[in-house]
Amino acid sequence: MGGSYRFPIGTPGQKWGEEERKAWYEQITIKREYQKEVVPKIMALRERYDVEQYGALSYDTERFPLYAIKSRNWSQDKPIALVTGGVHGYETSGVHGALKFLETEAQNFVSHFNILVVPCISPWGYETINRWNPNAIDPNRSFYADSPAEESVNLMKLVASLKQKVLIHIDLHETTDTDETEFRPALAARNGEDYVEGMIPDGFYTVGDTENPVPEFQKSVIDSVQQVTHIAPADDQGEIIGSPVVQEGVINYPMKKLGLCGGVTDCKFGTTTEVYPDSPKVTDEECNDAQVAAVVGGLKYVISQL
Repeated sequence: MGGSYRFPIGTPGQKWGEEERKAWYEQITIKREYQKEVVPKIMALRERYDVEQYGALSYDTERFPLYAIKSRNWSQDKPIALVTGGVHGYETSGVHGALKFLETEAQNFVSHFNILVVPCISPWGYETINRWNPNAIDPNRSFYADSPAEESVNLMKLVASLKQKVLIHIDLHETTDTDETEFRPALAARNGEDYVEGMIPDGFYTVGDTENPVPEFQKSVIDSVQQVTHIAPADDQGEIIGSPVVQEGVINYPMKKLGLCGGVTDCKFGTTTEVYPDSPKVTDEECNDAQVAAVVGGLKYVISQL
């Protein structure tokens, strides 16, 4: 592909205006249903957890309510462990991995933490299998004051309402082949830039915070996931998606500066997971299990430090 590839919407070298955004929106189709695939799983957790609605997306408030799931017996004496998924709605195992963590493992940690899980921050993106919201804005670059993305605003309000500090934040993501075939070309077109082809790493990796990398915490996450699936190797330049590999399966980004969900709190222990669902070596369920393993590995490490 390289710079010769032209996204079908827009004029090369020119940023999108309202007309291009509208053309992009009009070719989007619904591919699956949040109310059928995600909400019933959330409601099934009400027997063991407190399920709270923290907002709804204005595109369709009935269709896209936003849910947070909290461990019972919330205590001022316990730190908060926050797990977020579906910031990019198309990253399926982020959503279903977060829910599977609640279904299978979270109860093992409620004596140590107040657990807060926000499984699907971008349900419109989930339904349309999209990285952006309907306004062609990436919620995962929009966690900052006066954000243009309501998905991000709703989560920031929820975090601001918490009475205690968030000690741990694990944000569940995927890196998919469509990042390279669809979403990055669209981003280049939207910004009026040339698309430069990249490489999708085969395997799991994490993104730490440049300002607070916590390498031992990252290692615990990687070691836990390694029991479930393979870790992404560095490329010939010693990088993963253009960033230097700082330890096996780990790169760092400046979370707050980039407006990433991983920077939404001032947590001491934070990581963003990246599962690769398009690998021929994994199943969808193994991807969900890798997300669960990542959370478990992170929580166990922090317990060892308490």
